[in-house]
Amino acid sequence: MRQLLSLLVFVVIFSSCSEYQKVLKNEDSSAKYELAEKLYNAKDYKKANRLLEQIAPKYVGKPQGERVMFFFADSYFKIGDYNLAGYQFERFIKSYPKSEKLQEAAFLGAQSYYELSPKYSLDQTDTDKALVKLQNFINTYPNSEFFERANIMAKELTTKKEKKAIEIVAQYNKISAFDFSFLTPAISGAENFLSDFPGSIYREDALFYKFNASTNFAINSFDSKKAERLQSAKVAYNNLKKYYPESKYLKKADDMMQTINKELENFSK
Repeated sequence: MRQLLSLLVFVVIFSSCSEYQKVLKNEDSSAKYELAEKLYNAKDYKKANRLLEQIAPKYVGKPQGERVMFFFADSYFKIGDYNLAGYQFERFIKSYPKSEKLQEAAFLGAQSYYELSPKYSLDQTDTDKALVKLQNFINTYPNSEFFERANIMAKELTTKKEKKAIEIVAQYNKISAFDFSFLTPAISGAENFLSDFPGSIYREDALFYKFNASTNFAINSFDSKKAERLQSAKVAYNNLKKYYPESKYLKKADDMMQTINKELENFSK
């Protein structure tokens, strides 16, 4: 019985492969369309994609064109070729703006760019593209079944960008302890972060980095600028304490604040 089942499976696979190879070399577009749909529905997206690639240009403007183009884009998505998937979904959206599949195509196109987003330490160009696509989808289809998933993905990508940004600010702070020329970029970097990502999970870190860099900047300034910069550092401390009264940086920040107060006392004398 096992041998018979194995033989039947072999025959089915062999027949399927033979049919596929035969249709692939055939010039009959309708035969390719029929088999491509059959393979797509059977989740054999790689073979379906090859057939769809051959017939897609021939179905432009035809009744089946919409169906062919969606299958074509989605087959790229299913096999993990997200660059081409994103491109083909964009073509579908432009070609069929009234399609019943428009919403799904817009979401899958955005998800294609989401899948291309690299880890936070690398260039985030694809992340930016994905965020634009996802935000457009969220704004356009607030009642979509894909709305929640789009929001989750957008939040994940935003957090990734925030992590990269805060790592840069942290690096500036670290280097500025040895090279004072990095103190100004450290302060402005923290300020930019707070402005660009006001609701970030790294907001506490940014506030502390600003205070830390502001303190070092003030203490290492010429006397003519020191008092003004010490006051700016004090403001940075107060902001950290205001928004995070039990901050993980509180002990270190309090110690630094004592130094600032001593410096200010010297000026008052």
